Amino acid sequence: MITRPAAPSRRDPMTSNSPPPPVVADTATETVADMAAYYAKRAAYYERVYFKPERQHELRALEAWLPAQFAGRRVLELACGTGWWTPHGAAQATHWLATDLNPETLTVARAKALPASVELRAADAYTLAGLADDERFDAAFTGCWWSHVPLSRLPGWLDALHARLETGARVVMLDNRYVPGQSTPIARVDAEGNGYQLRPLDDGSTHEVLKNYPDLFRGATVLGPRARNAQWIAGTHYWLLTYMLA
Repeated sequence: MITRPAAPSRRDPMTSNSPPPPVVADTATETVADMAAYYAKRAAYYERVYFKPERQHELRALEAWLPAQFAGRRVLELACGTGWWTPHGAAQATHWLATDLNPETLTVARAKALPASVELRAADAYTLAGLADDERFDAAFTGCWWSHVPLSRLPGWLDALHARLETGARVVMLDNRYVPGQSTPIARVDAEGNGYQLRPLDDGSTHEVLKNYPDLFRGATVLGPRARNAQWIAGTHYWLLTYMLA
């Protein structure tokens, strides 16, 4: 069962009273393919998002909370990007495999002072291609990745992730919450219910990025029967989902 704190959670953009974004009858396939190029172009200055003043208190709390969650564990991190979360999560881990699709983001991550337990490797977060067939882990982490997985692919993606984890594995996922007046608005919604943002880059280009904002109930429905002791924690700017794998 998933639990949440007593404080009421902020509504996501799909359930607010503001006018809904237009629905476009297409799928996420093309946008998902384009997002890799978007994040490659953004790699050099991606971490600006973590310097927003209003997020600092919550970020420090998350960074302080993460190390103990993975103490002594062998961890698979998917879509590590530039490695913002990696040194915090890996601080007490036995081994931490941080993976990302883009060499540009991995280059930024490699320039950081990372714990000795960290290994960086190119791998596809959607398919887990890039991992050896026999690699298994007793923990997994994703930071700001769930929101980029198309809704129709979430169950299959979770099944693929769980297949790489041992019984009793600890899973921690965190991602953004929608904050009116601060978050990039959802420009459109496709027929599957996926939201899309229009994001500008420093070179003047604008890119469409798939971005979903799950709530407690959406998260619970896709976890599957192997998730045990699941907990949903909603902050102001970020949400956390933790569970053990049966």
